[in-house]
Amino acid sequence: MNALTTEPLLRLDGVRYRYPGALSDALQGVSLAIAPRQFHAVLGPNGSGKTTLVRIALGALTPLVGRADIDGRSASSWPRQDLARVVGVVPQREDNLFPQRVRETVLLGRYPHLSLWGRERAEDHDAVDRALAACDALHLADRWLWTLSGGEYQRVRVARALAQEPRLLVLDEPGMSLDLKHEMGLFELVLGLVKTEGLGVLMITHDLNLAARFADSLLLLSEGGPVASGAPAAVLTQEIVQNVFSWPVMMQTIDGRPQMIPLRQPKETHA
Repeated sequence: MNALTTEPLLRLDGVRYRYPGALSDALQGVSLAIAPRQFHAVLGPNGSGKTTLVRIALGALTPLVGRADIDGRSASSWPRQDLARVVGVVPQREDNLFPQRVRETVLLGRYPHLSLWGRERAEDHDAVDRALAACDALHLADRWLWTLSGGEYQRVRVARALAQEPRLLVLDEPGMSLDLKHEMGLFELVLGLVKTEGLGVLMITHDLNLAARFADSLLLLSEGGPVASGAPAAVLTQEIVQNVFSWPVMMQTIDGRPQMIPLRQPKETHA
């Protein structure tokens, strides 16, 4: 097959969804396609449908209209263990209820590949080492999770997803609560995985500027519908950003990518 005609790992086609009892659609007319070696980011205000999109993409919800396919198969029809061999997920939130070391945590990512008896093999430990190395976290392997910084913990969470040996990586607001250095480091890590491991990436994020700097393509949602999609420069224009986020901004271009500067609201003049 020609490399230029790579089939999408994830495809949403005209998806519409409404939660039971809701008065309006959570998603309406949303389409998206992600192939290997592509980094896609989904943006939008709170309540714009980003979380619903992730649930549909992972098969947790079935569209009322349209299709959501993973590797050419309906997302909701995948057995969970089979799906985990194709898609690695870094969720927005999770609680650590038990004390664990980093290596034990990353080893949890091998569950889709374990035998019926759940016994770990040498190849499982090798996969953990590769995932930790890819995330620059091998030196953390024997640390307790509670001793990690926020940035270190996020790298470990990505390593756990990579230990599944997926082809698609889904990250739901992974930069939340991270400082500038660690958030930049996380985006650099994900972009490196796209380039070196050939992964397709779907990232949900509120950070317009980092999405524009790192992603190949953006999808901007508002009130459940697509406002714009495509290259960052086509999506993040001053007019579009101001309309969607209801706030004045100024746009600049850095390294060929749009960057947003929020402005102060103009003060009202009084006679």
